[in-house]
Amino acid sequence: MTTMKIFLILVGWLAVALGVLGIFLPLLPTTPFLLLASACFARGSARMHHWLQTNRVFGSYLRDYENGHGMPLRAKVWVLIFMWCSMGYSLWRLQHLPGLQLMLVMIGICVTIYLARCVPTMVIAAEKPD
Repeated sequence: MTTMKIFLILVGWLAVALGVLGIFLPLLPTTPFLLLASACFARGSARMHHWLQTNRVFGSYLRDYENGHGMPLRAKVWVLIFMWCSMGYSLWRLQHLPGLQLMLVMIGICVTIYLARCVPTMVIAAEKPD
């Protein structure tokens, strides 16, 4: 195993850990860390990449995103709701730091634009009644 593969595996596991923490901590993003982990594992370890892709919690989202299918509309809406709610709370708590408030708002705007314009919205066909 090369030094680069070991490095990619270590970065991948760090990204997985941060992604899992992001599930519980409001301003720590989950999806970018899991995408980073998937990219690192894809180049560092096929076994770990397969584990991440088949994970029952977030595997389907990663597979859909990596295959170019994007995110379901419902997931996009919930991501934006939770992000802006947690960001609103952070802005309220950081009233004495206007520079940091501005930075948070700019990050929020950029993430919103990215999700709305750059990430494809997956179309889920409604099931037909029998």
